[in-house]
Amino acid sequence: MKQVASLQYGVIFKKAFSQPDIFSAFVKAVLGIEFSCDKVETEKSFKPTIDYVDSRFDLFAQDEKNRVIVDIQHAQSESHYDRFLYYHCAALLEQIPKGERSYRPKLKVFTIVVLTSNDRHGKDVLTIDFDPKDLHGNGINEIPHKVIFLCPKYVNENTPKAYKEWLDAIKDTLDEKVEESNYHDAMIQKIFTAIEKDGISPTERYAMFEEYDRREIMATELKKEILKEKKLMAKNLIAANVAMEIIVQTTGLTVAEIENLPNEDLDDE
Repeated sequence: MKQVASLQYGVIFKKAFSQPDIFSAFVKAVLGIEFSCDKVETEKSFKPTIDYVDSRFDLFAQDEKNRVIVDIQHAQSESHYDRFLYYHCAALLEQIPKGERSYRPKLKVFTIVVLTSNDRHGKDVLTIDFDPKDLHGNGINEIPHKVIFLCPKYVNENTPKAYKEWLDAIKDTLDEKVEESNYHDAMIQKIFTAIEKDGISPTERYAMFEEYDRREIMATELKKEILKEKKLMAKNLIAANVAMEIIVQTTGLTVAEIENLPNEDLDDE
């Protein structure tokens, strides 16, 4: 059993996957393409920005044919599917110079998003495939660009074998210990070595603590918003003379919380 830092933390994920050989092996496993790069950029952004949003990629690399983005997402967000779609499109648009008559980017663009937290959809793999399809779902092989969302917590027997071991390994690190003998891929073993707890620097450890604190603040704010919405719903149901039992079942609030609503000013919360 090896003690490791969790890959849920951006600083740790980047420490491991910014190594070109690990990055390339992961891309090949997930996308099935040959990919080779000398450098993986972290916190990559385009200057000038594309449109009004400053896209920032956790990991960014490209070779002569492909531009690949890998992002790590742990905190749940209502908008992360839209956000990563926007980032993906920005990586396409950045390739079209002003005044260019051709709309075909020189590089294929692939975005891989690793969701280390629970996801509301409960799926191990979700894909946005840009290739046009006929009425039978058959593509025409005109547009290769893809966005792939991977959620290690929902890996199952149907998860593609090519990258199941990678997702299992990511999931295994989340409790900060791994049984390395369960894994046979040399690049996965290299990840475990890179993120071994004894090798984490004070700067990296500080970044982990900072990220954890930010998540806790976000989670607290989210809980407050959800509670406020439940209370507003309960007030509306009370105004409609709905029975207390139904209000409790609908909102999840206790009888005491509902009875105290007249004393609360929800606008100040």
